[in-house]
Amino acid sequence: MSDFFQNGRITTLHNLSTKTLDEMENELMYFSNIRPMGLILPSLYSELERPALTTIVNELKKVEYLNQIVIGIDQASQDEFKHAIKFFSDLPQQHDVLWNDGPNLMAIDELLRQKGLAPTELGKGRNVWYCMGYMLAKGNTEAIALHDCDIITYKRDMLAHLLYPVANPQFKYQFCKGYYPRIADNSMNGRVSRLLVTPLVRALSQQIGTHKYLDFLDSFRYPLAGEFSMRHDVMESLRMPTDWGLEVGILMEMRKNYDTSHLCQVDIAENYDHKHQNLSSKDKQKGLSKMSIEISKAIFKKLATDGINFTEESLRTTKATYYRIALDMIDSYQNDAIFNGLDYKTHEEEMMVEMFAENIKHAGKKFLEDTDKAPFIPSWNRVSSAIPDIFTRLLDAVEKDRKELS
Repeated sequence: MSDFFQNGRITTLHNLSTKTLDEMENELMYFSNIRPMGLILPSLYSELERPALTTIVNELKKVEYLNQIVIGIDQASQDEFKHAIKFFSDLPQQHDVLWNDGPNLMAIDELLRQKGLAPTELGKGRNVWYCMGYMLAKGNTEAIALHDCDIITYKRDMLAHLLYPVANPQFKYQFCKGYYPRIADNSMNGRVSRLLVTPLVRALSQQIGTHKYLDFLDSFRYPLAGEFSMRHDVMESLRMPTDWGLEVGILMEMRKNYDTSHLCQVDIAENYDHKHQNLSSKDKQKGLSKMSIEISKAIFKKLATDGINFTEESLRTTKATYYRIALDMIDSYQNDAIFNGLDYKTHEEEMMVEMFAENIKHAGKKFLEDTDKAPFIPSWNRVSSAIPDIFTRLLDAVEKDRKELS
C-alpha cells in the first residue's frame, strides 16, 4: 500500500518504509514529554490462553514511550482474574487490569443502570467503554491507542504508527484509524468489510443519495479495523454501540463531532492476521452472521439519528441493491486475487454475500422493532454530569477488586 493517493475526504498516511522504527520511537519518546501516551487493551480472558496475547505483551515490554496501559478483562472468574494480574505483571509501564465481572465494578454498573446510563449489552463495546472511563479517571494521558488482543502478526511498530498521528504536536488529528492488507494462507481475508460494509454503504448511497456519513465510511480502506487512536478529549464525548457495530459506530461519531481535517487513517502493518470468527450461517447469534447483523443495525441506527426514514419497503430495496453491488464486487476481488496469485473461492464468497443479504433484511427488521432502545452507550460527559464523583468511584472500584484478591 505504499502509494500517495488521497481520497479527498480524510488524510491517508502511508507507510513508505522510509523511516525506521528506531527513528519513529525516538520521536515518540520526545512527543511523550509533551503529550503522554496510553494504550487500551480490551480482552476476553480466553485470549490469555492463546499465543497472540503473549506475543503482544512481549512486544509491549520494549515500548518505552507509553505512560499508561489499561487492560479490560471480560468473562473471568476470580481465579482467572488473579491469573490475569500475574500475566500482565511483567509489563514495565504503569498498567491497570479491570475485572469487568468483579463485584466492585459490577456495583458501578448497577449504579449506572439505575440511572439509565449503563451499557445495555455485554461485549467488546462495554469493555472498551469502561476502559475509556478508567483512562479518563487516571488523567495521565493525552494520546491513547486501542487495539485488539488476538493479533497473530503483532509487532510493536503497529502501535508506533497508530499513535504517531495523534501524538505528534505538529499534527492536528483528533482521531486516527489503522488499516492494513488482510492476506493469510494465500487468500483474501477481511470478508465482512469487503463483502458486507463496502457494498452496503454503496447500496445505501445509491438509494438515499449523497450523505455525509455514508461518504465518510466509504473513504476508509478498512472501516472494521479494531485499531484506532485518539486524543484524550475525544473519549469524553464519545458515544458508541456495545456490540459488533462498535467500529462503524465510532467512525460515524467522529464524523459527527469533528471536521474531517481532524481525522485520518494510517497504514500500520504490511500484513495482519487475527483470530477468525466462524461463519455460523445457520445461527444468527454467533460468528460472522451475528457480526453482520449488528454492524448493519449500527449503520441503520446512525442514519436514523440523522433523519433518514427506514421502512420495510425501503429496507427490501436496500437488500436487493446491496446484493447486486456485492456480486459485482466479487468479480473485482476475483480478478485482483488472480493478478496477485492468490487463491479465491468464488462460490464461498457468493454464499457469504447471500447470507449477508439475508442478514441485512433481518437487521432491518430488528432495527424497526427496537426503535425505542437507545442506539448508543451514553458519553462519559453525560455520566459525570449525572454522577459528579463517578471517576473517583471508578478508580476505587478497580483498586478494591484488585485488593480483595490479596
